[in-house]
Formats: sequence, C-alpha cells, structure tokens
Amino acid sequence: MAAPVEEEGFDYESLPPNFSLTANMLAGAFAGIAEHSVMYPIDLLKTRIQVFNAGPASTAYSGISNAMITISRVEGFRTLWRGVSSVVVGAGPAHAVYFATYEAVKHAMGGNEGLTHEHHPLAAAVSGASATIASDALMNPFDVIKQRMQMQNSAYRSMLHCARSVFRHEGITAFYVSYPTTLCMTVPFTALQFMAYESTSKVLNPTGRYDPVTHCTAGAVAGGFAAGLTTPLDVIKTLLQTRGSATEPELRNVKGLWDAAAIIKRRDGYAGFFRGLKPRIVTTMPSTAICW
Repeated sequence: MAAPVEEEGFDYESLPPNFSLTANMLAGAFAGIAEHSVMYPIDLLKTRIQVFNAGPASTAYSGISNAMITISRVEGFRTLWRGVSSVVVGAGPAHAVYFATYEAVKHAMGGNEGLTHEHHPLAAAVSGASATIASDALMNPFDVIKQRMQMQNSAYRSMLHCARSVFRHEGITAFYVSYPTTLCMTVPFTALQFMAYESTSKVLNPTGRYDPVTHCTAGAVAGGFAAGLTTPLDVIKTLLQTRGSATEPELRNVKGLWDAAAIIKRRDGYAGFFRGLKPRIVTTMPSTAICW
C-alpha cells in the first residue's frame, strides 16, 4: 500500500490498533457489499458475454450502454439486478471472514508488533493468502448461484430456489468445482492489485499525505490493471460455474481448470480467454476504489 503516514499513532490507511475483531469484520462486510453491488448490472453483462452456450443474443451487444438498454427493454429493468441477493448475502460474511482471518493470522505471526514502525512481509503474505483461501471458500457457492441467475433465460426465481435446484441435480461439488480456479485467479489478482496500487500511489502522492481522491484513483487503476490481466481465469471460472445450465454435453461435463481452458481454446481461440474484458474492467475499477 502507499507509504504510511502516522496520525495520532497509527497508519491512516489502517483501522486504529484498538479496533476489535468485530469492528474489523463489520468494516470488511460493508466494504464487500458495496464493492460487489454498485456495478452489478455490468457484472451481469460480463457473465452473459462469457457464457459459451447462451446463444448469439448475449454476444451481439455493440457496447455496454447498448447492452443495458437492450436487456432492460427485452427482459425488464429488474433483470439487471437478478442474483444480487446472493452477492449481498455472501459478500458481507466473506469479506468479514477475509479481514478477520487476515488480522488473526497476522497477529499470530507477530505482524502487529511495533505497529507501523516495523515491516513484516512474511506475516503479511501468509495472512493475505490465508484470508483469501478462507473468504473464497465461503463466497464460492454464492458466486455460483449469482452467475446461474445472471444467465439469459435463467429459470431460477430466487437465490434459495437456485441453491436447492443446483444441489438437488448436481450435488455439493457444483458449488466448488471452480474453487481451485478462483484461488488461481484471486491470488495473482491481489498481488497485481497491491503492486499497482503502491506504484500508482507513489507517483500520484509522493508525500504519502492523506488524500482521498488520490487514494480512490490509485485503487481504481490498480483494480482495472489486475482485472484485465486475470480475465482468462475469470472466463474459465464462469464456464465451470455455469456448466450445469449448459445444453451441450461437452460443456456440462467439463471437469476443471485445464479441461475448461482446452474447450475455450478449441472453440474460440485465444480471443475466447478475453470474453467480457471491457465490462470486467469497468466493473472492477469503481468497485475496487470503493472497497479501498
């Protein structure tokens, strides 16, 4: 993150050292809900572009604005928010677990000793990895439900209806078939995001003084950069998470990351790995700025 500046004894980019675990969890929960909800309609568009068996209508949009208008006119305005309940229910606890795990592991490894005066790179790395593994394990089923509901002509009436239907017909594995791919995506995404955030912050704010505009700008740039580079893994994740709704046997029986990658390459070439690139970046930039 940006160069720390001590205000009344603690880094302004961190929660005060006397904040409780509950405060950490609540801060993370609210940040997570805001991050995932504010750009939800464009995230829905991204999913539709990435789904391979959705038919020509999902890939024929001439632009993001055109897509929003078309979906609203043909399917109704509420369609743009179909599945958002899964995000609200899942993102809060998942982000709360993320920040709680991060702080707990960091404290256990001595990363909080000395407050801002000492640097503990190993503690930060292990804490971040542990937090990602824990939060993604909780969020993955909700993300599967979200994408199933976002699909064109989705038959699911609600989050619970979708969850029951997927579990009844595909079993618990349907909620976690994409978990390894999710981890393969979120770990480099986080690393790229922090790297880009720190670099951008130092260029825009070399003094390290508190500047919320620079803070958000650096976060947006970092989020867009990381989102663009990890889009191929996001396309693979979408294929795995929507396989149960596919009509083609090859898509329904896709086994994992490498199998999905082979199908994408064979059907769409290398360009297929960048389906939904623009809406993914457009979604991530403001979302990341808000979360930061």
